Amino acid sequence: MADEKRSRTLLWIVIGGGAFFLFVLAVFTLIYLVLHAGGERSSLHGFGDKIGVVDLEGVILDPGSIVPQLKKFGEDDSIKAIVIHVNSPGGGVAASEEIYRAVKRIRDEKKKRVVASIESVGASGAYYVASATNKIYADNGSIVGSIGVIAQWVNYGDLLRWAKLKDITLKAGTFKDTGSPTRDLTPAEQAYLQSLIDNMHTQFIQAVADGRKAKFADIKAVADGKVWTGQQAFAMHLVDQLADFEAAVDDTAKAVGISGKPVLVHPEKDRKTLLDLLLGDVSEWLPKREKLLEQQVGFYYLWK
Repeated sequence: MADEKRSRTLLWIVIGGGAFFLFVLAVFTLIYLVLHAGGERSSLHGFGDKIGVVDLEGVILDPGSIVPQLKKFGEDDSIKAIVIHVNSPGGGVAASEEIYRAVKRIRDEKKKRVVASIESVGASGAYYVASATNKIYADNGSIVGSIGVIAQWVNYGDLLRWAKLKDITLKAGTFKDTGSPTRDLTPAEQAYLQSLIDNMHTQFIQAVADGRKAKFADIKAVADGKVWTGQQAFAMHLVDQLADFEAAVDDTAKAVGISGKPVLVHPEKDRKTLLDLLLGDVSEWLPKREKLLEQQVGFYYLWK
């Protein structure tokens, strides 16, 4: 009798534990589906003509999240045009250039209309990207421009001396430790870094001139790092039309022969959920040794 009672108890424990596990699994699944619903809905192929929307937001450090989106829309015949929704102060030199080239390929090789709609900020590297489009829209109060290059780092040599610490650097090559934060630049090092920055600045000016189909001298005349309002930039021919995002979409739709409201298609965003953190790879969320040691000079098309 006691054995039978224990068996029944174990059976109920197993059933209860299984039910609890299924309940927890269902909750995690529901959370996952809800969080991903927006991205899935945005990527559905609805009826009617479609315009792809790519968000260029924040500091541009990695082109890997933007370039594939542009390429996908560029190769999709159902997407009649692409609007890059810009809200960025710019970012890395090479990262900005890669996105610029992706936009230019779609515009020139795929012959697909690509436009930029600048919201709050479309400066430096973000303007670099926008200049490759067929048309740039901006609000009256948008911040536009900042055609320039910047490199900054912190020199903590005085702090080391105060703490009676010594920097020990072994090198082969006179300029190998140029930009070391433990000491001042030598005149030769300063000239060397300035030559790199000047070359990048020339590349920036040329890219804008090519993208805007303007003269190099005309762009160089305003490439002093200043920013302007959208209204000022329009008068300087740095933007083509003063319009908000909705007006930019409507104007683009007309330009590609879409009658009525187009279907806006957004790329599906890769969202991290609690389930991903519990069961997936979390290494990208943890500080890496190479990031902790990173202290080299960085060059940026960035408005600060």
